[in-house]
Amino acid sequence: MSSQKLRVVFSSLAVGAVWLVLPPSQAAAQAQDLPDEALVENVLTVVPNPVAPNFEAVALLKFYAAAHGNSFSVGATPVSVVFDGSSIWVANALGRSVTKLRASDGSTEGTFPTPDMAGVLAFDGANIWVTNPNLNSVTKLRASDGAELGSFPVGLNPVGGLAFDGANIWVSNFRGNTVTKLHASDGVHEGTFPTGVGPRGVAFDGANIWVANTSDGTVTKLRSTDGAQLGTFKTGLVPRKVAFDGSSIWVANASSNTVTKLRASDGSLLGTFPVGREPLDLSFDGTSVWVANFSGNTVTRLRATDGFSRGTFRPGQRPDAVAFDGANIWVANSSDDTVSKL
Repeated sequence: MSSQKLRVVFSSLAVGAVWLVLPPSQAAAQAQDLPDEALVENVLTVVPNPVAPNFEAVALLKFYAAAHGNSFSVGATPVSVVFDGSSIWVANALGRSVTKLRASDGSTEGTFPTPDMAGVLAFDGANIWVTNPNLNSVTKLRASDGAELGSFPVGLNPVGGLAFDGANIWVSNFRGNTVTKLHASDGVHEGTFPTGVGPRGVAFDGANIWVANTSDGTVTKLRSTDGAQLGTFKTGLVPRKVAFDGSSIWVANASSNTVTKLRASDGSLLGTFPVGREPLDLSFDGTSVWVANFSGNTVTRLRATDGFSRGTFRPGQRPDAVAFDGANIWVANSSDDTVSKL
């Protein structure tokens, strides 16, 4: 085989995949005929020397890139999803509730009211936290039974970001241009710290808090112990969410249709990679970064080491958020009131 790259079109099926090896020009033509919202079929570039089999995937009997057809009904307008170790929690914005699903089979374990339109979620090891964007507060629910344990004031319009650092909950205040730090055990306010303009997504890297500033195209790095600002770094346009992969920070750039990879230690740019239309959220599964493309109605899987695209998959309508449960990716589909399990 020559060193020329080939284009491969494949369609994932329940029992495997159908592979068509095509010349670059022909595959490119086929790819152009596929709108983002029809990407049940995916286009990948394959180099002549294939990678060795993924024996971990073989051991798990997972001979497919992602499952299709697994979706479960939740409340109205699901916009956030988080895993608590055994269950998936979904924030239903217009439903003013959170839904708890058993991760193994998607069975509903409960639906619990929230004081406001449910925003984003975080798990602290024992409890679920949810933002109340119009009440400028966050609510704490016991994960075992959904009982409300309290609501705590934060900054102005906490619409888009929550993270747990092992002891504290960090909340981004979109219109306040700040983040608030609360003690997770009792909700005591420990500080409010400036960020960039329009902070939304928040992530913890083991020592620092990263915040996506949607209105100025940057991320801010704060020391988690005292909130001291350690740096501000450029991203793409309208960075919405951030995720940590163990060494790097990934940023979903909603208006650039890209994700940015930054080295966590110093914020250096490691790469910018194309994804689908309007990426809003991302999640790391141990080897890959999964990106929810809201307007494209797709989810893109990128290899974390180098950003190589490992496939594009179609969940439900308007995927808003993604989470990993240790085996599968869950996607909150905001327009059809479902979550997909890939």
